[in-house]
Amino acid sequence: MVKIREKLVERRSFIRLSEPIKISYTFLGNDKLYTVISKDISAHGLRFQTAENSITEGNILEMKLDIPNVPNPVHAKGKVMWKKKLSLEDKAPFDVGSEFTEIEEDNKNTFLKFLCDLIYNLQEETIDAKSKKA
Repeated sequence: MVKIREKLVERRSFIRLSEPIKISYTFLGNDKLYTVISKDISAHGLRFQTAENSITEGNILEMKLDIPNVPNPVHAKGKVMWKKKLSLEDKAPFDVGSEFTEIEEDNKNTFLKFLCDLIYNLQEETIDAKSKKA
């Protein structure tokens, strides 16, 4: 029997990881600070939810990513690639997809190590789950 998961084809260049990360961002050239929690993240970008209606495709975001167990936030810039309203209600929040356009040089290793650790821990969890079933 073929499992459904084995039939799925990943179209993305990088795996998405469902890891909640606190993100503080401003629009390029604007001082108002917004804080959200990521829904998923990858080496290419991230997705978050916001009630902020003024965010649109093409906006450039200046972001600070609060990586767990890291004393200083990772500074990055991202471009809003898409925005989708989550329901038809007037005040419903939006899902927003942002592509990283720049990660500060000092922060790249920290960010990539964080992603690698998540992937490594994901593999360990999968192995542990399989061994408990056996």
